Amino acid sequence: MIVFQWMNNQLLKMQWLHDLVTKLVENVFGLDVQERIGGSIHFFIYDVVKIFILLSVLIFVISYVQSYFPPERTRAILGRYKGITANILGALLGTITPFCSCSSIPLFIGFTSAGLPVGVTFSFLISSPLVDLASVLLLASIFNWRIALAYVVVGLILAVIGGTIISKAKMDEYVEPFVYGSKVTDTPQEDLTVQDRLAFGKEQVLEIIQRVWIYILVGVGIGAAIHNWIPESVITAILGQDKWYSVLVAALVGIPMYADIFGTLPIAEALVGKGVGIGTALAFMMAVTALSLPSIIMLKRVVKNKLLFTFVGLVATGIIIIGYVFNAFGQLFI
Repeated sequence: MIVFQWMNNQLLKMQWLHDLVTKLVENVFGLDVQERIGGSIHFFIYDVVKIFILLSVLIFVISYVQSYFPPERTRAILGRYKGITANILGALLGTITPFCSCSSIPLFIGFTSAGLPVGVTFSFLISSPLVDLASVLLLASIFNWRIALAYVVVGLILAVIGGTIISKAKMDEYVEPFVYGSKVTDTPQEDLTVQDRLAFGKEQVLEIIQRVWIYILVGVGIGAAIHNWIPESVITAILGQDKWYSVLVAALVGIPMYADIFGTLPIAEALVGKGVGIGTALAFMMAVTALSLPSIIMLKRVVKNKLLFTFVGLVATGIIIIGYVFNAFGQLFI
């Protein structure tokens, strides 16, 4: 237990980095980390460096593993199963794909064109941006393992239930016809060498970092402002745990935004630090990552309105319920 605690503090929470940045701010910049300016600079440097280090390592490892499960192999695996089992597998496979909601949509088109049921592909579409291994470890590094694991469980449940309802409603006819005619190119993976897989991992790290770095900087910047400049009384007056509407507000505010989960984590961290319920913070984070306006616009191009509204309604309702459940039982996760 002591060894695990040490590894959690030093490898995930990076206490060594926290202490190093404290010395940098105090000894080099001559600022007090307990004051607003010094605290903001410390929050920004520490969170940015920590997130980029964890993200690079985790995406490299995940991408190496993912090189054994390219889209064509994933389709082959999912095609063997039917019903809720296929939805569960679709949701689980979504966790090993470190994609944002917009990046997941081309895979959604590929899966659907290959003949997979729409409900199964929607289970994948929900879980892929919402729950991945990198976000789990980052959640653990910012909060704790209870919250991280609970987040994974509820995210997968939401993906399975959402996909299953769409399957039961038989909404395949509401996918645009051109999707079924899309050509899917299969790339043989058996000939890939270790060097090929390492190169793939490196490429994925660079590609994803290039895509999300701005959101990380903006997210950490907002988090630093909330943490050090906005009075706790202002935050709690709007999103305090005693406000019944806090989860609804957080979800509605999050939907029009677009950011990767890695950019929203620092904001959630700062909100919780100001007394906002963990469920409210997670509802905001989930709404931004799963229901961002750009991803909804992209999805509108490949599905008809009835299926689009069903998807948004199911996911939004699930996120709000999850937020209230976390707020009600939040003490169990602290």
